Amino acid sequence: MRVHFLTHPEVVIDPEVPVSEWGLSDRGRERAQLAGSALRGISAVWSSPEVKAEQAARVIADELALPVLLAGGLAEVDRRTTGYLPEPDFWANYQEFLDRPTHSARGWETAVDAQRRIVSAVEEIIEAVEADQDVGEDIVLMSHGGVGALLLCQLSGTPIQRLVNQPGQGSLFSFDARTREILHGWQSFEDFARAAAR
Repeated sequence: MRVHFLTHPEVVIDPEVPVSEWGLSDRGRERAQLAGSALRGISAVWSSPEVKAEQAARVIADELALPVLLAGGLAEVDRRTTGYLPEPDFWANYQEFLDRPTHSARGWETAVDAQRRIVSAVEEIIEAVEADQDVGEDIVLMSHGGVGALLLCQLSGTPIQRLVNQPGQGSLFSFDARTREILHGWQSFEDFARAAAR
């Protein structure tokens, strides 16, 4: 069984709305639909409960005629203490989050705590799917870039760092659920769709 870890595509940024409640833009919906049309043999779609991720998961699940299952452990790094931060403030704080993984950057969830939560959630999902004898080969996890970076660090045995960040919103990587081997690193939805069409 393969696990496809996806990040939500483009969103409507509104500093007056909590980040967790931002929704997909029209472009984001189009790109989520592209990803859904390229995925094959999917038995389950799991998602972060944040609006933008759940919306993207529902677009993909509709393409696959599947329901969306929510997993709180796939939520983005908890950044409620600062809320929306404009660039470059956000990236400066994010770098501190990564550079000092046991330290809370301006009240954010620590990188170590976030990674532990994320890995536990993914393990629980895999165990639940493997226990169901009727499932197909692959599953989709829809989440966030920061979540994916921390998960990739764990899977690759790499210390927490920025080098494994996604190339842009609307990206994915895949790994083997049994061996935890990374099958391919980050790809845009477009690159994944092109590869699937070959």
